[in-house]
Amino acid sequence: MHADAPLDRRLFVAAAAAAAPAALAGSGPPATTAAPADPGPRPKVIFLDVNETLLNLDPLVASVGEALGGRPELVPLWFSSLLHHSLVATVGDRYEDFGVIGAATLRMLAANHGIDLSEKQAARALAPIRSLPPHPDVEPALKQLTEAGYQLVTLTNSSAAGVKAQMENSGLQRYLSARLSVETVGLFKPHAHVYRWAARQVGESVEDCLLVAAHGWDVAGAAWAGMRTCFLSRPGKQLYPLAPPPTLQAADLLEAARTLVALPR
Repeated sequence: MHADAPLDRRLFVAAAAAAAPAALAGSGPPATTAAPADPGPRPKVIFLDVNETLLNLDPLVASVGEALGGRPELVPLWFSSLLHHSLVATVGDRYEDFGVIGAATLRMLAANHGIDLSEKQAARALAPIRSLPPHPDVEPALKQLTEAGYQLVTLTNSSAAGVKAQMENSGLQRYLSARLSVETVGLFKPHAHVYRWAARQVGESVEDCLLVAAHGWDVAGAAWAGMRTCFLSRPGKQLYPLAPPPTLQAADLLEAARTLVALPR
């Protein structure tokens, strides 16, 4: 790993259009899982999104829904607002911790529905995010990928401290060679700089890296930056139709791992 050159955080977010409102897992039909016929050469590094891609958000959905007066149907609206305002912070050159933005947007949504939610109550509602369980397919998939010699690195909008706690509490840290957080560059995904910066941190060209994510906006941003992509079509997740198609597409990480492990070294 090596230090990154200073970034011009005032550049317009070329990938902002990809952050259209997204539903949380469990809502809506899954995306189709037809993958491109040729996945291309074996990637040198696999970057892994964390929330929803690796970790199951059900405990967080329950906690946030309870804070919103027992209305879990409002949680997707909160998540969309969180993504929206993270990009507002990026475009406005005013980086804030993802968790801080999450609490602020949760209070905004609560106020819109006549719910009085204090800063402490909002922070308490978001506390489960640091101890989320992995999806059942994740650990066996990571085991297969590491045994096949892949270098696995998380790339998340969460803070450095947040993703450290998540990986340790989920038991997934053992499979990772590094953890990267956008906190270091002060820009949120899907800004193209984030993916190019991540590639530089591992000493590889962006074209030789692969991002795995269950978010169409994340896959779009990585593709626009020149990175190869793998979309996990978890329930309720869809690709952004205006973005390039992903390099790979799979129903879950275990299915994706089987394809990646089969690629020649």
